[in-house]
Amino acid sequence: MRILLTCLILVTGLLACEKSVQFDLDKQAPKLVVEGTIESGSAPLFFLSRSLDFFSEINPEILTGSFVRDAIIRVSNGSKTHQLKEYGIPTPAGTIYYYSTDSSNLSTAFTGVEGMTYMVQIEAAGKTYTASTTIPLHRKTVDSLWWRPSINNPDTNKVVLMARVTDPPGFGNYIRFFNSTNGGPFNPGLNSVFDDQIVDGSTYDIEVEKGIDRNAEIDFETYSFFDKGDTVILKFTNIDKACFDFWRTMEYNYSSIGSPFSNPTRVLTNINGGALGYFGGYSVQYDTLVIPK
Repeated sequence: MRILLTCLILVTGLLACEKSVQFDLDKQAPKLVVEGTIESGSAPLFFLSRSLDFFSEINPEILTGSFVRDAIIRVSNGSKTHQLKEYGIPTPAGTIYYYSTDSSNLSTAFTGVEGMTYMVQIEAAGKTYTASTTIPLHRKTVDSLWWRPSINNPDTNKVVLMARVTDPPGFGNYIRFFNSTNGGPFNPGLNSVFDDQIVDGSTYDIEVEKGIDRNAEIDFETYSFFDKGDTVILKFTNIDKACFDFWRTMEYNYSSIGSPFSNPTRVLTNINGGALGYFGGYSVQYDTLVIPK
């Protein structure tokens, strides 16, 4: 009885000391968000938008309105400088705006070449932003693709995609992968970027997860598998360190959203001037596998 009385007194004291804590989150001014890429053999491609508050309402109108229009984007390969043109693609959810080669001024246009460095200057809303990226030589390669049954999977229609990859000697070879299934869009893996700290200078076999649409609900029990009868195209890219760092930190943040045990990580950017996002160069290899039924 004495112990119970003591506990009641302590609990009562703690309740009396309880305070209501409120957090006032600072309002942040919208920032420019840049998603810029240039791939080997392809034209530069940029999407510009404005950041939204964490608790902002999201709907098609707000998303369409977040695109930054009428920006001036100039991309240079060191010998040519080309001003990109703004284009719009109507969709059921609204128009998507992007910037790419100006087809009316092809004299200064160019496509990506392995081993070359590219610079971009963006003028938007009275501010100027700059960045640079390199398309690496495609030294890390996929040698072959095959499939195998998904072990211990009750669904016998599910299979695992495998790849044999060769990494050249010397650290600093970074990759990002995507894949397309049955003619669908190229989606990146849940964890799509890797370095060569462990596999330097070796040939190794690795499982290739099915790419995911991060805007759709993900079934974490089955998302990585392919089905018998699928036609899979693997897009295997070599990237530079800045591009790797952006996606490494972005994907870590994405996977830890909602976890009370994760540590906050700052997403790294190579955009100068206070913008978010990245400008990345990709050397690209495509391989196709038809999985029999």
